[in-house]
Amino acid sequence: MSKPHYALYYWPGIQGRGELVRLAFEATGTPYVDVARGPGGVAALKRFLEGHAPGMLPFAPPFLVEGELVLAQTSAILAYLGPRLGLVPEDDASRLAAQQIQLTLADLVGEAHDTHHPIASSLYFEDQRVEAKRRAHHFVRERIPKYLGWLERLLERAGPYLLGAQRSYADLSLFQVVEGLRYAFPHAMAAEEKALPHVVEVHDRVAREPRLAVYLASERRLPFNESGIFRHYPELDPGRSR
Repeated sequence: MSKPHYALYYWPGIQGRGELVRLAFEATGTPYVDVARGPGGVAALKRFLEGHAPGMLPFAPPFLVEGELVLAQTSAILAYLGPRLGLVPEDDASRLAAQQIQLTLADLVGEAHDTHHPIASSLYFEDQRVEAKRRAHHFVRERIPKYLGWLERLLERAGPYLLGAQRSYADLSLFQVVEGLRYAFPHAMAAEEKALPHVVEVHDRVAREPRLAVYLASERRLPFNESGIFRHYPELDPGRSR
């Protein structure tokens, strides 16, 4: 295996937004260093955030370092890596389409986070439990169907992947979003997925890819937990009928 020249900086112990970048590397067999999971890695990450490292000053992880390039924001990182890792077609229209889908998925990820932290990220879940239940109620009944229904319609038009015949980084992110929603809202997703056969098929097809199957079964794939973006609080997912 060749020496990695991509360095990914993200908080250790959680999948979070960094997992969307990890999946791109893992699916393509691209060597990379998950810096903060190694010795001294968190300190190195903080040096960037505090402005003590060269290059762009990132607002927050994840950010990618390649030589002198420092690139933050998950969607921007994937738009940069996509053509370099063969995760997007060569034409501009396809690349822009992939980026649009990725940005929409980023909105969904943000809304999923806000179900358990609707008031402030600085507060504990227990400090905003009432507001979280109300936010999650609307997220489950309105936003999950809207976002995933849109992906289903895209796949009905294009198929078998979001951009047509070629699997892209947007499909990898679709897989991760479905995994996260299943963890956080298992009752809601069990009901919702009945109307999403194409979304489920893309999820399953991505999970079966040989490199990703190995990664998903390895210790490198961190488990979901209640410190990440997708968190399972049973009171936010009491079950519902369609």
